[in-house]
Amino acid sequence: MSTIFGSLNIVIAIVFAGSAVILAGFGLVDALRHRPDAFTAAGKRTKKFWLAILGVSVLLSLFLFPAPFSLQWIFAVVGSGVYLADVRPALRQVMGRGSNNGPYGPW
Repeated sequence: MSTIFGSLNIVIAIVFAGSAVILAGFGLVDALRHRPDAFTAAGKRTKKFWLAILGVSVLLSLFLFPAPFSLQWIFAVVGSGVYLADVRPALRQVMGRGSNNGPYGPW
């Protein structure tokens, strides 16, 4: 019975670790696509700052892939999560691609 739970733990760890790598990689590619002045226009830190945060997040996610849930892994997930939840929507708003207005007004 313990081997079933042991293998389930391994599967869950691999899913979380893979998700962290994808999250950080997507954030890094997205940050590379935006102009440097869009970051300051959105009231966020510079593009170099976010590229450094996301680059470290990708490296930590890849380096710690087999063993997620360490402190460094949490830093990587938080860094890329903050970019995707806060900075990316602000950049999309500045670039004119993101708004919360639907066909009938704001939602």
